[in-house]
Amino acid sequence: MSISSMQALLADFAARRGWEPFHTPKNLAMALTGEAGELAAEFQWLDTEESAQVMNDPDKAHAVRMEMADVLSYLLRLADVLGVDLEAALKEKVAINEGRFPTEVSMTRDVDR
Repeated sequence: MSISSMQALLADFAARRGWEPFHTPKNLAMALTGEAGELAAEFQWLDTEESAQVMNDPDKAHAVRMEMADVLSYLLRLADVLGVDLEAALKEKVAINEGRFPTEVSMTRDVDR
């Protein structure tokens, strides 16, 4: 499923419920933040190994997937409402980070710092 088709699915879902007046950039950004917090809460108090194994527990895996879907949904809606091309934005950001974090420097850094 493409980004645009996911956005269309979500726009239709919101339209059929009359939610467009509530899907303002501010509200969507706040909802996105809240959902990101709920995703983080699924990992709270887990050690590194437990967090790496979270998808092995069917109930925990389901909760993580649902929170990730919520985060994605609000990000897609926010981008749609603001007219942001997420694919172009991601490519631009990776290009910027290529300059900020060249591989020859990044590969020599101590990862435990």
